[in-house]
Order: sequence, then structure tokens, then C-alpha cells
Amino acid sequence: MASRTEQSLREVEMQGINTKWIATVASIWIQCCSGATYTFGIYSSTLKSTQNYDQSTLDTVSVFKDIGANVGVLSGLLYSFVTFNHRSRLHFLRGPWVVLATGAILCFAGYFLMWASVVGLIHRPPVLLMCLFMFTAAHSQTFLNTGNVVTGVMNFGDYSGTIVGIMKGFLGLGGAALIQFYDTICKGNPSTFLLILALLPTLVSLLLMCLVRIYGIRSVDEKKHLNAFSAVAMTIAAYLMVIIILENIFTFPLWARILTFIILLLLLASPLRIAIKAQREDTVRSSQTFSTERSQLVDYPETMTSAKISTEQDPVVYHDLPGEASQVNTVFDDEVLKDEEDMNILQAMSTLNFWLLFIAMLCGMGSGLATVNNISQVGESLSYTTTEINSLVSLWSIWNFLGRFGGGYVSDIFLHRMGLERPLFIAITLATMSVGHIVVACGFPGNLYVGSVIVGVCYGCQWSLMPTITSEIFGVGHMGTIFNTIAIASPVGSYICSVRIIGYIYDKVSTGGSNSCYGTHCFMLSFFIMAFVAFFGCLVGFLLFFRTRRFYKQVVLRRLWHSSRT
Repeated sequence: MASRTEQSLREVEMQGINTKWIATVASIWIQCCSGATYTFGIYSSTLKSTQNYDQSTLDTVSVFKDIGANVGVLSGLLYSFVTFNHRSRLHFLRGPWVVLATGAILCFAGYFLMWASVVGLIHRPPVLLMCLFMFTAAHSQTFLNTGNVVTGVMNFGDYSGTIVGIMKGFLGLGGAALIQFYDTICKGNPSTFLLILALLPTLVSLLLMCLVRIYGIRSVDEKKHLNAFSAVAMTIAAYLMVIIILENIFTFPLWARILTFIILLLLLASPLRIAIKAQREDTVRSSQTFSTERSQLVDYPETMTSAKISTEQDPVVYHDLPGEASQVNTVFDDEVLKDEEDMNILQAMSTLNFWLLFIAMLCGMGSGLATVNNISQVGESLSYTTTEINSLVSLWSIWNFLGRFGGGYVSDIFLHRMGLERPLFIAITLATMSVGHIVVACGFPGNLYVGSVIVGVCYGCQWSLMPTITSEIFGVGHMGTIFNTIAIASPVGSYICSVRIIGYIYDKVSTGGSNSCYGTHCFMLSFFIMAFVAFFGCLVGFLLFFRTRRFYKQVVLRRLWHSSRT
């Protein structure tokens, strides 16, 4: 007994930086550098002018950006292969680092070739080749995102909603952070920014990828430390929101930009302190456990075994989750817990739940992405100033973050405390998004400020709820492949809402053949239609909720309940 305990203690002490807390920090930093797709507006004008593109051609390149950033089936398949394929003879090609390395390579290749085209290092490529460059650069985000999100769920399975919200939230903040980097370092040179996008995410990912690993160790105070990471994310979001607003009101001198950027870097470094504290507490707790067990073994060897058994059987030590799961027999074994095997992508696609989640995301993500893609044109039609429109575009990343973080965090609270099934929040957020579309359609003074907050937060919620629900309904074994397949709904829905609804109606109501329109009538009908689309998604979400209620009570809540007792 003593030798096994001493060995466990030595393993904890020898882990060093190889812990799931350090892995979480590494993932956070990689996510912060992976938001390059949200900065397209910074270099799009330079891309257009240097390549002699018209607006439709630039929009075509932008479509390939959206496709590359959302269609991540390959990244999911690669993650499942390198993580769970134990029959491969290439033992060194295992683990999330392979997925992160692939994303780093794609990021460098795509953005470097675009930079080379813009500065004239290579001859101006054909449009389709430039679309391939853009697709490659944006597609790297799916590999980096999959490697970090799925690994986080593996390490913190009891709080999957919270960890997905943290990872997705920092990805959303990454766009705003990179824009601050551009304003401070690049001095208004978009071509230099393209080179930075080729180098920075690549170097950060390659340096930190070996720290991102899957650990089968649970900590007692996981929620406390995850809340600390969440507090840091909220602080950074509030700081960026204040800076963005001030920058649109005042002109910052260079020293002020440098100072604000240094503060941002210090805030981004603060998760490391949380990880060190968490690891220190784990080490101290292991030392105390070792000391107690050794003392009991020396002083009362005959009572050591019985004391341990009585502790494990004491129902007061553990808390029961609400709902039917708390009434399940207290005796569990591995066979009972494995009654729901992990589905692969083909098995998942053969279920109705998969397509209900896909349709709900098509309605929610599609109409939300169409809103942000057209928010500048909506602002122009309603006579918003350029400063106001720029503020709306910049602040969208903050609302997006709040949704990504809040969707996972809040749904975790309700799931653990009240046993409230997570698909219900899909329906609630889509109903709220429908209200946001109606607010935009009404065209009253200040409507875009109110509407963009509602739609932005609800849009972000989908990106944390969908991967978490995927892991709970279909298992974590092929989670990366399945949730990236469902994410295809985002560009598909965006195309339908942007091109077939907004674009078509806008061209119909434009006057004088000038392709311009001013007034509330320009987008009113479009957003009323998108409000109906979001409400339809809400109904689909409710159907998914009712279909999965029994499953959540019998499997998901029971799994969480059992985990809290082990």
C-alpha cells in the first residue's frame, strides 16, 4: 500500500509542466492566435487593390474563407486517428500535437502565399488559386480549434460546457487581440499584418503543441480553477471592449497604444499563474494524502483497509446530481457505464438527433453569420456614420465571445444543479436570436446596437453548445469529426440567408440601378424572414430537447453522478 502511494506521489511531483492545467493554458494561448479569420476586414482592401479585384471577386475569396474556417471534417478525422488508433505502427505520430502541427503548417502556407502575392514576391495568381490560398489559411483554424477543444473536453469531461466555452471564447477574443497587435506593431500596414498572420500563430502553435495532451486524472477543485480561467476571459473581454470604444472616440498616440498592448499581454499571460496554483494544490493534496495513509498504515495497519472502504461507501462525502440520476443504484461497474459506445460519423449521421442538431445550427449559425457579414451595409442604409459602423464591427467579437463563453458556462450550471438538459438552451438562444432579427428589421434609432448585441451573443452560444451537445449525445471518441461536420451548417446557412434572402431582396428594392439603397425598407423584409428562420430553428431545438430528455437522465446525468463519486 505504501509503495503504491509513494509511487503516485512521485508521479505527481515529476509531472512538472506536463499537467492538464498547463495543457489548458497552452490551448488558450494557441486559441488567442487562431482568430485570424475574424480579421479579414483589415487586409481585404489591400488584397482587392493589389490583385485588381472587383467587389464580387473579393466576396468570392471571402466565401472560401468561411468554407475553410467552418468545414473541419478532415481535422476531426485526423484527431480521431492519431488519438485513438492504437494499431498504428507509427507510435510517435499520436496525440493532439499532430493535429496542431498540421494546423500550423496550413496557417503558414496560406497566409505566406497571400502575403507573397500582395507584396509582389510571386506573380499575381489566378483568382481560383488565391481562393485556394485563402481556404488553406482559414482551414488551419479548424485543426487548431479541434485539437484544443476536444482535448479540453477529454481532460474536463465533467465540465465540458465550461471548457468548450473557455476555448471558443478565447478564439473569439483572438480576433480582437490580433487587431490590437495590428494597430500597435504594424502601424497601419495590412501587408505586414498578413506576414504576421503567417508567422505568429505558426510559431506559437509549434512551440506549445507538445504541451497539449490528454490526461486521465481528475482534480477535486476543477470547477474552481476553471472559474478562474473564465474570470480572466471576462476581464480580457471587458478590457478589449473599453479599448475599442475609446479608440473610436479618441486618437491614441503611439505610447498609449504600446501601453494598452502591454497590459493586454499581461492579461493573456495571467492564466499561467492559475495553472501553477492548481498544480501546486494538487501536489500538496497528494502529499497530505500520502502522509495520512502512511501514518494509518504504521499506527493502525489492521484498520487501513476497512477505513478506506467505509469512506468510499459513505454517501455523505459525495453530492448527488438532480433528477433521476440521483436515484440510480450506487453500485456501478465498467460494463454499465459503457452501455453507450462512442459513435463514428456514419453512425451519428444515421440518427435523427444528428440532423435535428444540424438543422438547428443551419438556422442559428447561418442567420447569425449573415447578420455580421451585412452589418456594414445595414448601417449605411440606416445612415449610421463610419465611426459607428466600425464600432459595431469591432464590438461584434466581444458579443460573440460572451455568447461562446456564457452558453457553455451557464448550461453547465443548470445541468449540474438542476439536471436541465443542454439542448433546451439551443431552443432558448434561437428564440432570442429571432427577437434580435426583429429588432434589426424595425429600423428604430439605435436598433443596430441593440440587435447586434442580441444576435451576436446568441450566435456565439451556438458555437459552445453544439460541440458540447455533440460530445454528450454521440460520445467523445469521434467528437471532432462529428461536430466539425455539423459546423458545415454555418456556411450553408450563411449562403442561403446572405445570397438567397438578403442579397436578392436588396437588389430588388435598390433604385436607379445604382446598387445602393437607403431606408428601413432595404433590409426589413430580409430580417423578418431571418427571424422566422431562427424561430423555426427554435422549434427544431425544442424537438431535439424532448427527444433527448430520457437519454440525458439515463446516461449523461448518470455519467456525471458516477464521476462525482470516484
